[in-house]
Amino acid sequence: MSLAPYACHPAASRGRLHAEGDVPRGPRDAFQRDRDRIIHSIAFRRLRHKTQVFVAPDDDHVRVRLTHSLEVAQIGRAIARALGLNEDLTEALCLAHDIGHAPFGHAGEDALDAAMRGVGGFDHNAHTLRILTRLETPYPRFAGLNLSWEVLEGLAKHNGPVADPPWALAEVDDAFPLALDSMPSLEAQVAALADDIAYDNHDIDDGLRARLFTRDEILAVPFVAESWQTVRQRFAEIDPSRLIGELVRDQIGRMVNGLLDETRRRVADVTSVAEVRAAGRPLVAMPEGMLAGQQALKQFLHDHMYFHPAVLALGEDAAETVSALYAAYRDDPLRLPPEWRYTGSDPVAAGRRIGDFIAGMTDRFARRAAASLLGHDAGASIEG
Repeated sequence: MSLAPYACHPAASRGRLHAEGDVPRGPRDAFQRDRDRIIHSIAFRRLRHKTQVFVAPDDDHVRVRLTHSLEVAQIGRAIARALGLNEDLTEALCLAHDIGHAPFGHAGEDALDAAMRGVGGFDHNAHTLRILTRLETPYPRFAGLNLSWEVLEGLAKHNGPVADPPWALAEVDDAFPLALDSMPSLEAQVAALADDIAYDNHDIDDGLRARLFTRDEILAVPFVAESWQTVRQRFAEIDPSRLIGELVRDQIGRMVNGLLDETRRRVADVTSVAEVRAAGRPLVAMPEGMLAGQQALKQFLHDHMYFHPAVLALGEDAAETVSALYAAYRDDPLRLPPEWRYTGSDPVAAGRRIGDFIAGMTDRFARRAAASLLGHDAGASIEG
C-alpha cells in the first residue's frame, strides 16, 4: 500500500541517536524494527501484570495494560490503514504508550509522584521515554532501545506540543531534540485517539463484569443508548445479556468512522508531514457532534468506575504501598537490589533511581516487595 503525502515514511526518518551501521536485521524498515524492539523489551512484557483500572485483578478476563495496549494497536492500525498513514509507526506508538506507568494504575502514579516531589516528581509519559532511551539495556554499545526520532517524538507529544517538559522528558530532549513545540505526526495523533476509543469502550465491558455499575445505568448515557438501540434492532431475538460485546464493537466502529470522516476533512489540503507539524491544531479528531457524547461517556466512567468507592479503597491501599516502598528504599538504599543502587553523591539522582525501580514494578511484584520489606499488603483486588 502506498503512503499518503502526509504520512511518515521510514526512508525519510530523522534517524536514531546512536548510529548502528549496516548490521543486517532482516527485511524490515526503520519503523518495523522499532515496533519489534518494543515488543521484545522487558518493559513491554511487564505490562501483563500492570493495572489498567483495577489493582492486581484476580479476574483473568479483566484488561491489564498489556491487553489494553494490544487493543489500542489494533484500532490504531485500522485507522492508519484507512488514512494512508504508516501502520508500523502507528503500531509502535500504540504498543509503547503505557510502558512508563507505575504499578497500581493512577493511584500508584500519584503516590510515586508525591514521594518524588523533592527530586522532580514522576510523570508516566515522560518515564516511557526514560525507559526506552536509558533504562532498557539490551544492546552492548548504548543504553536504551535506540528507537527512531519519529517514535520518540510521537510518544513525547502524542497529546500535542509540550511547553514545560517534566525532567525525565527534558533529559531525553536535551540529548536528542524532539521538536516539542510543534504538532506531532498524524501517526502519533492516531495513537492518542485510538487509546481513547479503546479504554472508553472496553471499560464498559470491564465495569459491567466487575459489577461496578449495571446495564441500565450505562444505558442512561445517550451515546451508549443510541448504540444499544441499534444493536437490539439487529439482534432482536438474542438475549440482551449476550449483546454487551456487540455494543462495545458497535461503539468502537461509530467512533472510528466518525474520526475518519472528520480527519479526512481536515487533511484534505495537507500535502506533507511538515504541514502536519506546522498546523497548530490536531488534524486527527472526532467530529464535534460525537465529542459531546464521548465526553458524557467519560464522565459516567469517571463517576461510576474510576471513582467507585471499591476502586478508591483499593487505590488508597496501593498508594500506601508505593509510598512506603519509596520511604524504605530512601532510608536504607541497601534494601535495593545491587544493580539498582545509586553509588554517587547526588541526592536527586539517588531519589530518581529509587523511582525508576519502583516504577518498573508490576502490581504483584510491588505487593511481594511490600510484604517482604514492610509486612504490608496492597489489599485484595476487585473480582468480577
